[in-house]
Amino acid sequence: MRYALSPALPRRRGLLFVAIAATAWGTAGAAAALLFESSGLGPVALTFWRSAGGLALLLLVRPLVRRPCRTGRGPGERLRRRAAHAAVLGAGFTLFQVAYFAAVAATGLAVATVVTLGAGPVLIALAARPLLGERPGPGGVLALFGALAGLAVLTLGGGSGAGAVRPSGVGLALLSAAGYTAVTLHSRRRGRDGTAADPLGATLSSLTVGTVCTLPFALASGIVPRADGLAPSLALLLYLAAVPTALAYALYFAGLAVVRAATASVITLIEPVTATAIAVLLLGERLTPAVLAGTAVLLTAVTALVVAESRSGPGVARQVGRGGRGLAGAAGRDGGAVDGGHREDAAPVRE
Repeated sequence: MRYALSPALPRRRGLLFVAIAATAWGTAGAAAALLFESSGLGPVALTFWRSAGGLALLLLVRPLVRRPCRTGRGPGERLRRRAAHAAVLGAGFTLFQVAYFAAVAATGLAVATVVTLGAGPVLIALAARPLLGERPGPGGVLALFGALAGLAVLTLGGGSGAGAVRPSGVGLALLSAAGYTAVTLHSRRRGRDGTAADPLGATLSSLTVGTVCTLPFALASGIVPRADGLAPSLALLLYLAAVPTALAYALYFAGLAVVRAATASVITLIEPVTATAIAVLLLGERLTPAVLAGTAVLLTAVTALVVAESRSGPGVARQVGRGGRGLAGAAGRDGGAVDGGHREDAAPVRE
């Protein structure tokens, strides 16, 4: 028997689910930082174990979730489109994860998370104009400049010694944000084309491709945790696959059915806040005043960018519906369902 988990949710519970998912995602980098110390595994191996473990757990959830209706295309065309979609999502997911974990190792959890997730919306807004013809309004332009200023303050004002911001780590975080951008823009284009959405299926495809792509490199660099401290390492690997992967995605997709996309995008900023709090309170990372100021400016600007985009006209945050329901499977119900007129672009799947 297959259940439709999301549509029956009260909106408050949907908001709670998205908030829990964002909080769980904020702990993934902390788990990686601890694993670097206890297991001897590198970023590629951690990405493999997260992908493989998350894939196995999500496959257990898959039979309980209602799938979207298929489009009228023939089975051969559907198969080709699904294969191409899975390849793009999987490649973007793999780049996002490997570069993010490498950034955590290079410059610390707090800075890596803030730069990755703060730069993502900026890169999306900049790339959406030439690739999708989307233009930010005046408010969006101001928010973009604010976000760039925050990144500059955070990067250039990092100081030296303990708590320093390392350029190599920032570069890896920006590379991770580029992977996130590719996934988001590709998904947004599919939503415009009216392709039926199956976000949980898309995540399963991404995890499958990520597992296959990282396996040979993980085998070459070391895929088995070292013997000393094996039990804590295995516990952290299980946590990485179960909580910030399988559980977080299941809750996020359930919540997106009843939460507006722009609202969900703002709520997910809990993730860098959670990561920063863990980095300072539990991992002993020290943040300079410049890093704190840059983080505050960046996150404020990103929030303003999301809000400005959600208020823009057609072609930016709202598209004319073409029969499909967008990436999230439901555009969002803020007091009522969005029907066949205009629909809000679904929030990007956080990989």
